[in-house]
Amino acid sequence: MTRRRSGGARDAGAVPYLFLAPAMVLFTLFMAVPIVYTAYLSLRRTKVSGLGLGKNSRTEIFVGLDNYSAAITDGELWAGWLRVLGYGLLVLAVMLGLALLFALLLDSAHVRLARFSRIAVFLPYAVPGVAASLLWGFLYLPSLSPIRQVLDIDLLGTGAVTFSMANVAVWGGVGFNMLVLYTNLRAVPRTYYEAARIDGAGEIQIALRIKIPIMMPAIILTTVFSIIATIQVFTEPTTLRPLTNTISSTWSPLMKVYRDAFVTGDLYSAAATSIVIAAISLVLSFGFLRVVRNRAFGEG
Repeated sequence: MTRRRSGGARDAGAVPYLFLAPAMVLFTLFMAVPIVYTAYLSLRRTKVSGLGLGKNSRTEIFVGLDNYSAAITDGELWAGWLRVLGYGLLVLAVMLGLALLFALLLDSAHVRLARFSRIAVFLPYAVPGVAASLLWGFLYLPSLSPIRQVLDIDLLGTGAVTFSMANVAVWGGVGFNMLVLYTNLRAVPRTYYEAARIDGAGEIQIALRIKIPIMMPAIILTTVFSIIATIQVFTEPTTLRPLTNTISSTWSPLMKVYRDAFVTGDLYSAAATSIVIAAISLVLSFGFLRVVRNRAFGEG
């Protein structure tokens, strides 16, 4: 009996790994292997001999950290980071602010048509990013834009193109973040609010003193995801670029990676730049989490 039970326990212990196996295989094939191969490419470069026309005139050589040095000292890359920084500050402030506002309004006891309002706010998130960028792009065109006719503003001009791209991101991202925050609010016991109302608290006081503090973990989560998504901005500028001359091929860091890899054919430089972008993304995300944790728990 003891042997049978021990054998059954071993079989039962293997069951979770069997369920995890498909996910681990997919992660290895489509995440881990590409990352390792990218790191491998980032350490190499093509060496051209002679005129580069012979069979063995192009060889792949190991160059160590030379590609990383070139990426870090590339002025175009840091100019792209500055543009993305301004774009990101605008998107994060407006998108998360609106998401929090809509979540609080939809959770209010006096809201009407709550189900329709949730769908209306969330619906833009269901539109693919390319389709949303094209939709807004045609609204931005000077010859078609009703906004241009009313306000006399070139929405694809040098001074407004960043705001135009930020508008596309905000329009598509508010619904998802609102849903995350609203779901977190719905899990809070209603007795908290009833007790606050008995003590004389109004809806604004309940929102500021009860709802927002309870939502803080969800707010931090959506902020981290939004930071990562903003750093990886690619769809909006790439889709709008054919409509204007104010968006360069290296407007964002990822656009520079795309240009290096698929336009100029320098896969090795693109690999090193992508690793640098990933490292900066990790630093910013974990740096934000550390700052929030230190302020919340008073850790030094």
